[in-house]
Amino acid sequence: MGIWVRLPGGETVEVPSGVTAGEAIARANGELAKRALVARVNGRLVDLAHRPEEGSVVEPVLIGTPEALEVYRHSTAHLLAAAVLELFPGTLLGIGPATEEGFFYDFFRPERFTPEDLPRIEAKMRELIERDIPYERIEIPKEEALRFFAQAGDHLKCELITDKGGDIVSCYKLGDHMIDFCTGPHIPSTGYIKAFKLLSLAGAYWRGDERGPQMQRIYGTSFFTEEELEAFLRRREEAERRDHRKLGRELDLFSIQEEYGPGLIFWHPKGGIIRKEIEDFLKEELLRRGYGLVYTPHIAQYRLWEQSGHTEFYRESMYAPMRIDEVEYQLKPMNCPFHIGIYASRPRSYRELPMRLAEFGTVYRYERSGVLHGLLRVRGFTQDDAHIFCTPEMLKQEIVGCLDLARLVYRTFGFQYKVELSVRDPRDPSKYMGGDERWSWAERTLAEALEQMALTYTVIEGEAAFYGPKIDIKVVDAIGRDWQLGTIQLDFNLPERFDLKYIGEDNRPHRPVMIHRAILGSLERFFGILIEHYGGAFPLWLAPVQAIVLPITDKQNEYARAVQERLCRAGLRVEADLRGEKIGAKIRHAQLQKIPFMLVVGAREVETGTVSVRERTRGDIGAVSVEAFLERALHLIRTRAIELETTSPQPDEHHPTPMGA
Repeated sequence: MGIWVRLPGGETVEVPSGVTAGEAIARANGELAKRALVARVNGRLVDLAHRPEEGSVVEPVLIGTPEALEVYRHSTAHLLAAAVLELFPGTLLGIGPATEEGFFYDFFRPERFTPEDLPRIEAKMRELIERDIPYERIEIPKEEALRFFAQAGDHLKCELITDKGGDIVSCYKLGDHMIDFCTGPHIPSTGYIKAFKLLSLAGAYWRGDERGPQMQRIYGTSFFTEEELEAFLRRREEAERRDHRKLGRELDLFSIQEEYGPGLIFWHPKGGIIRKEIEDFLKEELLRRGYGLVYTPHIAQYRLWEQSGHTEFYRESMYAPMRIDEVEYQLKPMNCPFHIGIYASRPRSYRELPMRLAEFGTVYRYERSGVLHGLLRVRGFTQDDAHIFCTPEMLKQEIVGCLDLARLVYRTFGFQYKVELSVRDPRDPSKYMGGDERWSWAERTLAEALEQMALTYTVIEGEAAFYGPKIDIKVVDAIGRDWQLGTIQLDFNLPERFDLKYIGEDNRPHRPVMIHRAILGSLERFFGILIEHYGGAFPLWLAPVQAIVLPITDKQNEYARAVQERLCRAGLRVEADLRGEKIGAKIRHAQLQKIPFMLVVGAREVETGTVSVRERTRGDIGAVSVEAFLERALHLIRTRAIELETTSPQPDEHHPTPMGA
């Protein structure tokens, strides 16, 4: 019996045994072999140099696929490590994984890397690419590996091997200086790497533990072609321009003050206005859809979290309990047990279902300092949380209702989105609570709801929670990045743990179905994404300052204040810039603050009772009456328009044309 090579189209070709995976692919299809970076043997990723056993099934993993890109980037990380060791002998290696956008490697050395070091390291990496050095896999007994790294003074690798190494430890050698504990696989040689770039330096803790050694992290990325790399660097430059942390400071939206605690968000007045608009919009829609708005405490007795299972499954993300009157209390990491408490506060009938409870509830979760990131990764955040209690017969329509709400919300904020259905791993049903029949029904119901909404979705096996399948929704921002936001999660577990019941039409108790639902995820993270999506230039209805009145000289200040007052009385958020600056400086300041409308007033505007309107992006659009501007602005706000959909007026010397006419 030989080896079977399965080609991308499904065709299988038998080749003789005793050859490497790469040789087997070449014998099956020589042209295909030129595009193979690694192989999958009996479902496991391996190097092309791996020799499959007789009867194995070999599949090529080709350039251009996500799996190949991950291996390619991991191999580039090892190339980075080899270059660092040649340039800076004595450096200790941490870990160097591939990431969603590239890779990083952590290093331990007394001296600090500087930005000036990166070009030197890149040059050395290119030199190693030119030498076309093979990635050599070495397999040795665990004790031998420990002795090797101990003799080299590398206590970090000894710790990793002790914790993660099996009886036989795999290491990879690259050149004369670099040997690393790694499970692989890797590309055949450095010559395969075509396009890479080192991006930045950062600090990190060894294995993410704040008590461990302080590491130095070098971030980079790599692609199969220079064109892909250049496109990525352009997107990255645009992402840096839109960075919510930078814009948050420049626009005075929020702050994080280390003296109060990392990962804790201070919403400033301008950010607070945007938050209010988001909450008001959602609350209005939730009430229209039959949700009840609830408010629950920030702490509860610790035993509640034992009953819910959070102490078992989320202990590492929870803060330490506090003792009050000899009873332990816990800051809440989630809102769900509190909503269960409201449901269970009295007996329920099927006539009361579905019960939809919604809360903008602030929760607290411990995140390591090294992973905190502006608004996107914090320690205290407010979820747009909802829990729906319903009968099994109601489930599909409740899921449809959640999907319809998500569609409305994302469209209102100007996002496209993608949908994933996470189901259990059919190969390991023991990991999940409940029998096959219940899971099949639940997964089928979610799929039917998606199909009823005519939504295209991807099925992700093995990503369901142990207590039920879920729908995840990812929005796509203005520069093409995916962000996980919405979740619609079925839960068989908590109704059991809390013994939830309702009295059915048969006058007997039944177990309700529970749905966890969030659309924004958290207000903090959503706000960060929203800032970057719009680059801080928010639609009119969200903008903290919707218009600013700019008098050309001090002589128009009184009129400017009167215009401001009239617009404010009508509900617009309007400022007046009465500084003794030239009008050009006032306009530049308003543009930097990304204010949607600038209303310039000079002697002519005072005489005619008008304002000369400048749009944020289009510049001058002409003079209109104050009332005409107000009417148009209020229409844009009422409709929550994404764009400033104004039509340039054709001003008449005596009768200015109303905006949008």
